[in-house]
Formats: sequence, C-alpha cells, structure tokens
Amino acid sequence: MKKAFILLATILFTQITKAQTKTIHVFVALCDNQYQGIIPVPANIGNGKDYNKNLYWGCGYGVRSYFKLKTKDWNLVKIIKSNNPIILERILFKHAKKDVYLLADAYDGEQIKTCVEDFLKASNGQNPIQIKTGTTALHFGGKSNLLSYVGHDGLMDFDVTINYKTTASKRDVIILACYSKDYFSPHIKQAGANPVLWTTHLMAPEAYTLKAAIDGWLLNETGKQIDERAAQTYNNYQKCGIKGARNLFTTGF
Repeated sequence: MKKAFILLATILFTQITKAQTKTIHVFVALCDNQYQGIIPVPANIGNGKDYNKNLYWGCGYGVRSYFKLKTKDWNLVKIIKSNNPIILERILFKHAKKDVYLLADAYDGEQIKTCVEDFLKASNGQNPIQIKTGTTALHFGGKSNLLSYVGHDGLMDFDVTINYKTTASKRDVIILACYSKDYFSPHIKQAGANPVLWTTHLMAPEAYTLKAAIDGWLLNETGKQIDERAAQTYNNYQKCGIKGARNLFTTGF
C-alpha cells in the first residue's frame, strides 16, 4: 500500500511539474547577403553559413550571444547537435528563476524559406520536438508555449504553401522581421496562433527586443504591455525616438 502511494505521488508530482514548465522556441534565419532580399550588411556578418559571426546569431546582439553573454536571466544548458543539416546550431537555455526553457535554432540563411515554414507549422501545433535534459523531457516545436521568428521577412520574397490544421489551443507568437504584421497575418490567422508582438515597418530584429518581449510574456502581461516593453527597449538601443518605436510595434490583429 505504501509503495503504491509513493508511486502515485511521484506520478502526480511529475504531471504537475510538466504542467508548470514552459517552453519557448526561437527560429532564427541567419542573415545572408547572397540569398536574401536585404540591403547588404558587411560581408563578415552577412554570411548565412557562418553562424559564429552572423548578425542575428553570433554578433553582440544576435540571439546566441545576447542570451548567453548579455543577460543574467538566462543560463546556457547545452549546445545540441542537430540532425537537420540546415539548422547550423541549436542551443538550449533555462531561465535563472523560472521553470522556463528556451530553444534557439540557427537556420542556414540560404534556407530561410524552410525556416519560415517550420515556424509557421509550429505556430499551428505541427512538428512537435522533444528535447531531453537529464531526466526532464521538454516539448518544443508545435508543443511550445511561445514561438518566435527572428530574421529577414522572407515572405516579401517568396510564397509558402502550408496545410494548416484545426487546432484547439492557441500558441503565442512573436515575429521580429520587417513589416511582419502585413506579411504574416494571413498565415498566423490560418495557424490559429496569437500574435503577441509583431511589426509595422522596417526594423532591426536584434535579440534585446526579443528578450524584452519574453520578459513581459513571463509576467503574463497583456499584448499592449509587451508592445510598450518592446518599444522602450528598441528605442534605448536604436535611439529612434519613442514615438517611432511605438509605431513600429503592435500586438494582435
């Protein structure tokens, strides 16, 4: 009887822990002068196959560098070998104070279309991914609580055809790319996702904005509050004026 009770308690504890653990999956299309329709950046940071120097990954305000080196809120758990050849680096972080994990994927810049498609499918609950750390199984991809796309707005350059499915749950999404609301809206509606933050104009999709938005999301702030966080942070780094920053970011449809 005692053993049965202990077993039941262990199962219940595991289920409660899984319910409390939140996951965030960030899809980064590496900046690429050759294969993306962007205004060229310096060659050493615009090579979509060199993730260590890339503007959106290895540079100071790239996702890997910023979350690893410039914030105390996130701790590096491990670098994971990807079985997908177009994901050049995959990194797992854990929040320093909360039971939240963040998985960031650096996609070969030439493969930006696949990166966008993978993000949109995950926003629709498709392609779940399981990552293990110790004895803990974490669920990303279509089972993430929050998904984000960071990079060039590839939908300016190409179309995607995705077979969206009816889904009961709405996943939150953050899209840091130029004019992302205009170009991503039809797909996010079909995916049944909730746009927490996206943009109305040209922007630099650097990681400080992503981190600010995630901070608000973790505090269960409203979209408007997260929008304001993003604007304040973006203006602090870009010095574009708070009015311009507020006009740049928006939430919802």
